[in-house]
Amino acid sequence: MKCCFVRFPGTNYPAIALPQHDNLANYLTVQNSTILFGCRTGICGTCLCVIEGDIPPANLEEREVLEILAPGNPQARLACQVDVTNDIAIAPFEE
Repeated sequence: MKCCFVRFPGTNYPAIALPQHDNLANYLTVQNSTILFGCRTGICGTCLCVIEGDIPPANLEEREVLEILAPGNPQARLACQVDVTNDIAIAPFEE
């Protein structure tokens, strides 16, 4: 199985490796990353972040939340909904 690396630019957090398509939220919680989580279902927006890297697009429900919380930002995502398929860099969303 392919391993994907998640980097945290601008922080002291080391990159983490997870199996492709595994649950990003579980790994970030264990690593005590700067990304916070609430509902883990994609409706609360607590895990709003900015992601750089090649990942599948947001589904309809996530897009609806993103249109409210981060309109016009194509890198904004809800970390709990991300399907990690390649290496990415992730940071908390800042307005």
